[in-house]
Amino acid sequence: MNFGLNIISVLPLAVVQIFGALLGLLAYLGSKQYRSLFRPQYEAVVNARKLPFKLWEAVRASGMLFSDSLWIWRNPKKALAITTVHNWNVVQDAMSEGKGMIILCPHLGGFEIIPRYLANHYPATIMYRPSRQEWLNEVVEAGRAYPNMHFVPTNLNGVRQMTRALSKGEAIAILPDQVPSGGDGIWAHFFERPAYTTTLPIRLANRHNTPAVMFTARRNSLGKGWTIDAKRLDAFSDDANIAVKELNTSIENAILVAPEQFIWSYNRYKHPAGAELPPSA
Repeated sequence: MNFGLNIISVLPLAVVQIFGALLGLLAYLGSKQYRSLFRPQYEAVVNARKLPFKLWEAVRASGMLFSDSLWIWRNPKKALAITTVHNWNVVQDAMSEGKGMIILCPHLGGFEIIPRYLANHYPATIMYRPSRQEWLNEVVEAGRAYPNMHFVPTNLNGVRQMTRALSKGEAIAILPDQVPSGGDGIWAHFFERPAYTTTLPIRLANRHNTPAVMFTARRNSLGKGWTIDAKRLDAFSDDANIAVKELNTSIENAILVAPEQFIWSYNRYKHPAGAELPPSA
């Protein structure tokens, strides 16, 4: 893995993205399980929203999501140099309130560039889900390391560290499209299907009226970097069942910025152990 990362670090982004696109195609063609998750989820959304059906573009982009992340890890300065940011004033205004900021970003495009851009301006504590394999955690943590960025695991200790960061007026980052552990979420519709949805960003935002900002990092043309966009969300409802619907709607809107660049191979609708059964309708 480290050898592969070292090779990636010296290659131009366009070459790495072409390689990523090939990996995406190989994964789709070579794995029935991968296809069984990818196509139905992608197809249902584009049909429901009457969008163009671009399956093979989405398949290639799924591999690029992986290769983008690896290249960003090893080339953060080069990656930042080819990143355009829209609505930066949204971030500045949120941080000026002194309550910190909750960064929300789905697995789309070059999402790994978002915390690095922010960390150049503000300290950021980022929640991540560790792998079951320790060696892989070591590689990922080393790859993701960047000044002013602090990674915490998805457990009680991680939540405490994020709470402390907010109390100091700092930013925290959560991937809101991940399925939480049983007991840490509520079932709510996501693209017209029940999905077990995290309540953590809602609870943190409502505790002290902390600004929540949704970010996307849309991939530009081959080798041309990414465009970050930021949108401040309205305050979440105090009713958790309504609030998770509001959160999912905001995630949907972010994904629809570049639907082919989302991680459709991820089983967003799985039933985590310990969670109640999903609603029947």
